[in-house]
Amino acid sequence: MNAPADAWPALALDSWQPTYDTLHLWTQIAGKIRRTLTPLVNHWWNVPLYVTARGLATSPIPYGDRTFEITFDFIAHQLRIETSEGATKLLALRPVSVAEFYRELMDALPVDVKIHATPDEIANPIPFAEDTTHKSYDPDAAHKFWRILVTVDSIFKEFRGRFLGKCSPVHFFWGSFDLAVTRFSGRPAPARPAADAITREAYSHECISAGFWPGGGDIKGPAFYAYAAPEPSGYKTARVQPEQAFYHTGMSEFFLMYDDVRSADNPKAMLLDFLQTTYATAADLANWDRSALERTATGSRL
Repeated sequence: MNAPADAWPALALDSWQPTYDTLHLWTQIAGKIRRTLTPLVNHWWNVPLYVTARGLATSPIPYGDRTFEITFDFIAHQLRIETSEGATKLLALRPVSVAEFYRELMDALPVDVKIHATPDEIANPIPFAEDTTHKSYDPDAAHKFWRILVTVDSIFKEFRGRFLGKCSPVHFFWGSFDLAVTRFSGRPAPARPAADAITREAYSHECISAGFWPGGGDIKGPAFYAYAAPEPSGYKTARVQPEQAFYHTGMSEFFLMYDDVRSADNPKAMLLDFLQTTYATAADLANWDRSALERTATGSRL
């Protein structure tokens, strides 16, 4: 067996920003293929990617009576396309433009599919076929990012297991490039008639969400976040754990910086405290029926 990998590697945002930007766009191409070929599942749960033992994958995508799967392998640094018929195609993950990656991936697919070939949730998007600007790939940085996702995915799944109500899988949204898990009260949310169709579907029911994000804008490094939609009165001024957590008024979310977690004596315990207290605070303020929604042990909530 190889020596255990660093479960909480350092990954400053500015140390891999070009790779982050390029990889974000590459994952959008794979994700849009999945979205186009799969039926809508509530809150767009048919579109994300999932953390695997080697990278990020789409899960099986149907085409006729067969399936195929796309995996970003951050150990071998390959894009792998596998079919239920046993065929495999490999593309090297390397410094190459988004335009070239897009052509290679679409040509390698075992099915003809047309996607909306422009990035989502990105300022000043460039159509994939025309993007020769983003072309960076640092394999060490990509591997570290995936290794963080492996650790966080496991902790998020433990947190998810405490909830008996409707809850999303732990999944990776390629639009916002974050790993997320979302709990629901079971009640419809107020309508958002002015919102776009994606937002209306995503927030059709009351939810409390948490996730991990590499950072951007005011958030100068990787961070954990939590928010409630709709946000109950008093949430933004509430005290949550740990003490390093803070509320960002512009984004209407609580944040806990990844570097604070990785440097803690017990990173897992700190992260679970953040997940639990941000959830419990929002759930209490919004009058969720916590006794019906949460798993208990020895008569008390976990």
